[in-house]
Amino acid sequence: MGDDAAVTRRVTVVADEETDAAARDRLVRELKAHGAHRVDVVAPDAVPGPAAKSLTVRLGPAVRGDIARSLAGTSVPGQAEGYALRVAGGRSGGSVTLAGTDATGQFYAVQSLRQLFQRAGGAWRIAGAAVSDHPAMPLRGTVEGFYGTPWTHAERLDQMDFHGDVKANTYIYAPKDDPYHRDKWREPYPEDKAAELGELVERATANHVRFTFAVSPGASVCYSDPDHVEDLKAKLQALYDLGTRAFSVPLDDIDYTSWNCEADRAAYGEPGREAAARAQSDLLNDVQRTFIATHEGSHPLQTVPTEYGDLTDTAYKQTLRTRLDGEVEVMWTGTDVVPPEITNDQAEAASALFGRKVFVWDNYPVNDFGNTSGRLLLAPYDKREAGLSGHLAGIVANPMNQPYASKAAVFGAAAFTWNDTAYDAEATWRQAMAYLAGGDRRATGALLVLGDLEHLAPTFGDTPWQPQAPELARRTAAFWRTWDAGEEAGAVRALRPYAKAIAEAPATIRGGAVEPGFVTDAAPWLDATALWGEAAVAMTGALDAWQSGDQDEARRLVRESEGYQEQARAVRVDPPRNSWGAVRPKVGDGVLDAFLAEAADRLA
Repeated sequence: MGDDAAVTRRVTVVADEETDAAARDRLVRELKAHGAHRVDVVAPDAVPGPAAKSLTVRLGPAVRGDIARSLAGTSVPGQAEGYALRVAGGRSGGSVTLAGTDATGQFYAVQSLRQLFQRAGGAWRIAGAAVSDHPAMPLRGTVEGFYGTPWTHAERLDQMDFHGDVKANTYIYAPKDDPYHRDKWREPYPEDKAAELGELVERATANHVRFTFAVSPGASVCYSDPDHVEDLKAKLQALYDLGTRAFSVPLDDIDYTSWNCEADRAAYGEPGREAAARAQSDLLNDVQRTFIATHEGSHPLQTVPTEYGDLTDTAYKQTLRTRLDGEVEVMWTGTDVVPPEITNDQAEAASALFGRKVFVWDNYPVNDFGNTSGRLLLAPYDKREAGLSGHLAGIVANPMNQPYASKAAVFGAAAFTWNDTAYDAEATWRQAMAYLAGGDRRATGALLVLGDLEHLAPTFGDTPWQPQAPELARRTAAFWRTWDAGEEAGAVRALRPYAKAIAEAPATIRGGAVEPGFVTDAAPWLDATALWGEAAVAMTGALDAWQSGDQDEARRLVRESEGYQEQARAVRVDPPRNSWGAVRPKVGDGVLDAFLAEAADRLA
């Protein structure tokens, strides 16, 4: 690791026609945001001499001569999307070298450089470093595949920028409540909507995100009708014309025990698993071979099979395994729709069932099902086994209806898919909260408090796969142990600051440092958290008064706490974005309310 490089008032960026334009533009923006007053972009043969004493940044393909020399032995990965980065200080001006295995690698080198800027007094420096890195999984990002209110156009545009920041390369457009995605799949998008999709494709491309257009015909398609097949390809063609080069035809959440037309009965026989798989294979193979393969630059077709969430070998899977074109990517959600974990053995078994490496549609942090009612899912991305990169084509997270709040978990999913073997869920969660807080320490701490209170991650069953409020649960358990040991004053001293932190977290989050979209997404939960926090502060005050012998004050503070609790229970998520409607936001439920109830009982 070399010396830090100072960001000088004037910086030279060395680029040529092989330099990725998006990477170059982002680099110039970052340099100007971190102290450079002027950034000159010059060709490799026009670099100023050492007398200029300015920072020089080289950006481009790793094979370019000046870049290869400047890397000074820093190895360049051979894998797709890989990059090498070297920062070196010097008396005549420092140097930074950003080399990509490909264009996306160049862009990711710039994203990594962003993390090396450091403030030193009134100036900016770039930490001395030598980095060689590449992603572990080919496909990384999100699938907008939830039920309920879809994201707005502005929210999707923001997500493309976020994907670029975290080196996620895939976004699948599959909102269940977009009528033209599912119910009206044969109809073209209206002009205004098509224009929005075109703008979204453009923003995705600028962030090296593979915009993947999904159209889901399964609820009404007649597999054997040539007109239906042509209508499907016409829908894909319209998006291809807008710049889309990745496509998905999901066939999930449909009834495969009946046909949508009598012609399919004649073509495939009585409905059932094997017949459905034959019909689906014919449709998907046709799209892969006559559309994808004939359209320059298109990536392999993706699909979500009707049986997407188990490891049971059936006639359906057996037929897909033998009939489906080997180029088609098959998505799988794990051992259930919302699995408690995903292991290497499970992934290997799924790949064997479908005859190819599966592509995981990970239903976290999505909150569109009954057990998520009233919840923001802010726990870390966790319980995915290191080593999955050896068994999967990739992972995309299905986020919440709340796009900005989803970033806490999606940040982790992106980190896991980039380097699953070195992934640390807790540390990455803290980094995610710092990202949302713009690096502000107080705001990061407040987000971690809120994240603990919104930590529960449900499954479709009775047992969540991540617990509610583990930090608060640890502290309240320690409180009662200390209290019951006769150290009542010490117990109160230990817990009261955290109760105060809960009460103050919402105001801190709303103080300006945290991303405004997150504040909007979390508004009802922030309202409720402030009240639950005041209830906790009042109750710790009651406990303190009781142990000091002032029972009248203790009773008064218990009543005050109960008043705050009543107000908290009156808060509603309104207007709701989720299908569960205007319900009460859940905050630390089963932990915070249980502690307050037990305290009140003990003081009664």
